[in-house]
Amino acid sequence: MAEQWQKGPNERTPLLAEQSHFTNQVQAKMKTKVKSCCQKYWSLNNLKATLPCIKWIPQYRLKHFQCDLIAGLTVGLTVIPQGLAYARIAELPPQYGLYSAFMGCFVYCFLGTSKDITLGPTAIMSLMTADFAHTPVKDDATYAILLTLVGGLIQLAMGLFKLGFLVNFISFPVINGFTSAAAITIAVSQIKNLLGLKGVRRDFIYCVYDTARKVPETKVWDLVMGLICMAILIILKQVKELKFRDNGSPSTKVKVARKVLWLVGTARNALIVIVAGGVTAALITVDIKVLSITGHLKPGLPEFKAPSFTLFIPDQNATLDASTVFSEIGSGFAIIPLIGLLETIAIGKAFARQNDYRIDANQELVAIGAANILSSFVSSYPVTGSFSRTAVNSQSGVRTPAAGIWTGALVLLALGVLTPLFYYIPDAALAAVIITAVLQMVDYQIVRTLWKIKKLDLIPLGVTFFLSFVLGIEYGIMAGIGVSLCLVLYPMARPDIDISSNKIAIFQPDQGLVFPGVEYLKDKITNEAILGDIPKSVVVDCTYIHSVDFSTIQMVKKLCEDFKKHDLVIVFANMTDQVLESVKTAEIKYFQHCSTVEQASHKIAEELQEMDQPTAGPHSNDLENSGGYDGPYHEIGDEKPEANSTTPQTSMSILV
Repeated sequence: MAEQWQKGPNERTPLLAEQSHFTNQVQAKMKTKVKSCCQKYWSLNNLKATLPCIKWIPQYRLKHFQCDLIAGLTVGLTVIPQGLAYARIAELPPQYGLYSAFMGCFVYCFLGTSKDITLGPTAIMSLMTADFAHTPVKDDATYAILLTLVGGLIQLAMGLFKLGFLVNFISFPVINGFTSAAAITIAVSQIKNLLGLKGVRRDFIYCVYDTARKVPETKVWDLVMGLICMAILIILKQVKELKFRDNGSPSTKVKVARKVLWLVGTARNALIVIVAGGVTAALITVDIKVLSITGHLKPGLPEFKAPSFTLFIPDQNATLDASTVFSEIGSGFAIIPLIGLLETIAIGKAFARQNDYRIDANQELVAIGAANILSSFVSSYPVTGSFSRTAVNSQSGVRTPAAGIWTGALVLLALGVLTPLFYYIPDAALAAVIITAVLQMVDYQIVRTLWKIKKLDLIPLGVTFFLSFVLGIEYGIMAGIGVSLCLVLYPMARPDIDISSNKIAIFQPDQGLVFPGVEYLKDKITNEAILGDIPKSVVVDCTYIHSVDFSTIQMVKKLCEDFKKHDLVIVFANMTDQVLESVKTAEIKYFQHCSTVEQASHKIAEELQEMDQPTAGPHSNDLENSGGYDGPYHEIGDEKPEANSTTPQTSMSILV
């Protein structure tokens, strides 16, 4: 640089001009790039994708408001008793079920892409919370609230980085096995409340054992209350699903009566809880205290505050620091967000197909993540989409996500006004609500369907289902996902290979070839062609190979070298342009390619015929120069194929 500036002014001018021109080019490219990014990420379409409410708010009318109001209040009547019951599954005081039931409704209204989905506590998420957020302090929600915050952050990050596709790696048999096992686990865990038993352990096997051992301690009044509630709930569910056949148009009175029946059936959980609570209150006023009740709940709305990262244990006068708390929650930080995504996407897709609209999986992740983050500030445990309440929402005629505002408002009203009345709700009534809700999730018909369609899918289903009882729900689903992925990856490691062999062996893998299956294919070719009783030249038909990796290139190189050493010929055929370009880039010596298997067979026949010629002519080096074979020749069998003859392709067919 010093030498450049020692030159005269006239000599420096071209250099400065060149540097200035280069700087201007860089600035122009940067300006274009920034402008392109701004147009892409700050456009109206992108804003609509980020805030889906912008799409429907300008078109909102009175008819939408009426439908959303009815649907929102109906869902609210459903979520209040469910929230109280599901908090018991999460092993938290009942008010935490209501704390979890309103913030998600408000957030999803602005960020969600489905008009039907309603967020809040669910049976499965409550069970997972009990597994991962069980604290040493009774009725303490510190772990659950922290799990909500961190899980929401993970879900939000997954949505921003477009990782919604990960849910596609969880197969339907795994989902089905997990759902059925979770439903049975929840139902069994509630039998103790139905019978009025105490001191029953939470793990499934111990729960079954303790419940069976303590059956003689059953409280008859709790059992009677629970059975009556279950019977009424089942009857009301059938009333809701009644189908009427009309010859003509029904009268207004008939329509009103049917609407009342439907509303009673839809709000059956709320009705049962209200009636059972009223009966209990009446008995207590006459000093008959024979039922196990919910007891005192913390009145009022939850305090808006940041989640705590530490836990104080009064009995030990000790405080667990953040690292200890995080280590105790452990894999829950990964599984809870995944289960939340899985439930919401599955529900959203089902109702999107039913009502003819589309959802965005990545935006749903953003919505769930934001809902969980904000919910953690109001003492909520993890929330996700609820299938039962989403079904109620859809059947109530919801038109937009704004219905969630009315659902959340009703829950806030219940927290602010009705909390003292929850004292009288019987445990048996809540157990009846939970059991009748979750048993509908057990899908036993899937076994028959998979047996007819694909028996192999019964393996991940069975592994997930049975290990969920033995090891726990969280390990059951992880084992099921692992087995399912193994079934998907196994064909890559052991691809089916059609082998047609006579004097020339033709190998045709049935799918793309990447590193798990490379060694397998190489061994098959080597054992059949080089190490077999009669060495053969080979054609590798690459019709179904659409992508390759470094391991594939190394295999091609190794095969070409091995065949050269044994005076044999290997030719590859039917490679796609992309695959062929990748192989050519590696500059593999002795590599040969033909457009079709027939051309490859002719090429091998010609080269074998040239190998049989005893003298070398003036063009004896042409084959070597064209990438063919040099060195000593090896005779393939007793017969020599003619130069223009077609080599037979099928005398032996092996499917590996």
